[in-house]
Amino acid sequence: METTEKGYVFSDSKDRLDPACIERFLGESYWANGRDRAAIAKSIENSLCYGIYREGVQVGFARVVTDDATMYWLCDVYIDSGHRGHGLGRRLVELITSSDRLRKLNGSLATKDAHSLYEEYGFERSGPMFMRRPGTKG
Repeated sequence: METTEKGYVFSDSKDRLDPACIERFLGESYWANGRDRAAIAKSIENSLCYGIYREGVQVGFARVVTDDATMYWLCDVYIDSGHRGHGLGRRLVELITSSDRLRKLNGSLATKDAHSLYEEYGFERSGPMFMRRPGTKG
């Protein structure tokens, strides 16, 4: 998948990912700020990954872990602070949840502060941090 919107490129190509940028993103997050370089590399290797790019520079990231049959776990969603407020996170979540590969699967995620964003895409709260989204039928 690759699409360009408003000067931003959204892609699921791992070849485009910038590991140093992702390490910086995750180091700034509340959920992964202690994750080491080797763990980040292994997690990318074993997941579906999505990047957002502006003029060739990575400005966003998300990772999905799935069994491709029943469920997926959406994680490590991050937009660079200089690019927030442009709807990039919303568009990224929309592209992921509506993809042919994932839309029929049940989705799960954890968030401390972005519940309203994920609710826009069918996720429902399941406790204070966890959210679930039923897959579509048909």
